[in-house]
Amino acid sequence: MAEDTSKFDTSGITEWRSIVTLVVFVLTNINVLFPFHIPLFIPRWAYNAFHDALSAIRVLRRRPRRADDERKAFVRYNFPMNFVTAPLIADLFLLAISAIGREEVRGGTIGADHISPLDIMLFFITLAYIAISIDASGLIRWLAYKVLLWGGNSGHKLFFYLYSFFAFLGSFIGNDPIILSGTPFLAYMTRVSSNIQHPRAWVFTQFAVANIVSAILVSSNPTNLVLAGAFQVRFVDYTVNMIVPVVVTVIVLFPCLLYVIFRQEKLIPKSITLHELPEEIRAEKPKNPCIPYARGAAEEEENLHADDEKGKLIELAEIMHPFLDKKSAIFGTVIIATTLVVVLVLNAVKPTDGELPVFWVTLPAAVVMFCWDISVGWLGRKETREIAHNGRRELEQARAQRAAETGVTVPESGSRTDLGSGRDDATSEKQSQSAAPEGLEGDAINVGKVPRVPSDTSAGKESCVDVEHPLEKDLPEPTTLVSLVARAWTWSRKTFPTATAVLSLLPLALVPFAFTMFVLVQALVTKGWVPVFAYGWDHWVNRTGTVGAIGGMGFVSVLLCNFAGTNIGTTILICRVLQSWVAIHEHNGIPISNRTFWATVYSMALGVNYGAFSIAFSASLAGLLWRDILGRKHIHIRARDFARFNVPIIAISMVIGCAVLVGEVYIMRDTEPYVSS
Repeated sequence: MAEDTSKFDTSGITEWRSIVTLVVFVLTNINVLFPFHIPLFIPRWAYNAFHDALSAIRVLRRRPRRADDERKAFVRYNFPMNFVTAPLIADLFLLAISAIGREEVRGGTIGADHISPLDIMLFFITLAYIAISIDASGLIRWLAYKVLLWGGNSGHKLFFYLYSFFAFLGSFIGNDPIILSGTPFLAYMTRVSSNIQHPRAWVFTQFAVANIVSAILVSSNPTNLVLAGAFQVRFVDYTVNMIVPVVVTVIVLFPCLLYVIFRQEKLIPKSITLHELPEEIRAEKPKNPCIPYARGAAEEEENLHADDEKGKLIELAEIMHPFLDKKSAIFGTVIIATTLVVVLVLNAVKPTDGELPVFWVTLPAAVVMFCWDISVGWLGRKETREIAHNGRRELEQARAQRAAETGVTVPESGSRTDLGSGRDDATSEKQSQSAAPEGLEGDAINVGKVPRVPSDTSAGKESCVDVEHPLEKDLPEPTTLVSLVARAWTWSRKTFPTATAVLSLLPLALVPFAFTMFVLVQALVTKGWVPVFAYGWDHWVNRTGTVGAIGGMGFVSVLLCNFAGTNIGTTILICRVLQSWVAIHEHNGIPISNRTFWATVYSMALGVNYGAFSIAFSASLAGLLWRDILGRKHIHIRARDFARFNVPIIAISMVIGCAVLVGEVYIMRDTEPYVSS
């Protein structure tokens, strides 16, 4: 069989398509770091004709007739250039100029060199459904409430308990559920405390520890899945090698956070005083926040009274009177524990005739969990529909009363369903049927936004649907495809609140991003750029040895998380570089030692997990989610503050982790030649 030279051949990098490929890769990663919108101006007549055609076949409602719009010759579309669209456009451009072809697309989707993007995404999404469903049951919020009670009035004790709680729980279910429920909990807790002047110590600590412990299990982070697949690492072996550096990091980092980085009394006071929750609120039965309008007017009141006693009382109820679906919590815990055990066992005794795709285990488990959520929703549909109906009526009455008092019509805003807050848009079904076309905002259409009612995943963006058209007559609107979807979604949210909430919170945007980034990196491999990076890495290791490999890879992986398409894009790129590094040594007949190779691999594992809390929010998708949740809870963190407070945390964490890893590889690894699978 002819030797595959693509992993060590650099002769093609001077060809113009190779140069364009590298430039496109760099620009794409810059775009992921700094997203923006491109305004596209469409002739009014073309837009009207297209909209009228869709109206004629009952896809959209009739086009609203507004005099101001008709005088404008163009309609502006704001096309988003972000982590979803930028890599896709880059791939399409490279296909158009024949810089990539079938080989790169197949390698980036089906898989190549033991990395199977399809298997990885199926495994991660299905396991994420189970983890988020457990979160939706209220278990994490309820456990955090119990930890809060154990901490009592001692600020340092509570800080330690919450730190340990997030570290322990995150080790098993990953960072996303911890961020989804833990972040709103901390936001409320710090706001209702009379002597915590700023929440930064609590929220930055939670974000850091959630990402640190996600390095323990392969299943906790898609970066770990990519790494394990690329180098044929058994899940048990991965955990055995990572658990000691991670646990030591967690232990040593705590006093550094408490007594050095966040030592000010105003951040972590020695004594914490929380407001008292009235008995009448305690006596009420907590409502499932997944049910639309479950909080009634409380959401509106929370925003209006964010800085007064009434607002603090509402926020206090969120943490001191949590909802818990005990049956779903127990069932979900059993499902995820069983799933992880089965995955670890099967992976440890993987068959000799080929690898068993791990999603064969997680997919049935996710289906079982989904069926449970559907069944629970259907059996309790009468109660959930009544709660949704009463909550919506209460919210509409509160808004009408406020409008009467102020004389100003209160705008309705759409927002993402938050498992921690129960936030939901308050647009009625009737208004959803008579709303303007999707994305219409005056004379501008934002392609990146979604209709208010059918979707809960707008991630806090203001709805761009204008519900008032003074020049239109009140004519009955025919049923359209959009209105049918809106009604179906509204019905499903009231009937199956948990299932629909979990589906809306799944990190589905990760799927196209991962596939397109795999294709881009595969293009760098075939065009000779990855071998160039591999030769550079080889020179560094030859000069610095095993210790230098650990320190260098730790630094590079953390840095690239901020500039190479998040920590997922970084993992994909570095895995390909290390595979080429191995191929170069095999071609030259000079093997890499086991100690140096595995030191490099596990140092990268530390870097791509820890790198999520470093310089930029976009170092990980979890960072973007964390920022969005905090913003909705009136805690706004600037980009420079994110870097300023995280730099000392990431520096301490990486020094500890890498130092422990040095000792570990010298004890556990020999200098025998590494042989690739």
